[in-house]
Amino acid sequence: MQKDIYVVGLMVDERGSKAPEVQQVITRYGDKILCRNGIPSPSRERGIITLTMEATGEEYQQLERELKNINGVMVDSIHFSQPESFHICQ
Repeated sequence: MQKDIYVVGLMVDERGSKAPEVQQVITRYGDKILCRNGIPSPSRERGIITLTMEATGEEYQQLERELKNINGVMVDSIHFSQPESFHICQ
């Protein structure tokens, strides 16, 4: 099954109260995440997280559904389809 690269952006409102639930979802997909970066917004009420992951379309869609089910979390992504000959450095 082909795995592609997804760069996923999360905007988390009320990050202080939503962070534990968001973290639980991200942890479940930890074996697919290549890189994670998080920064709070200047107001500190909103957080921004970016994830780079290597996953099948189905795996990505499940992550996205779980995150979007958390009230106050917005998700957007960029999808890069990998040709068979392209490999991620390990």
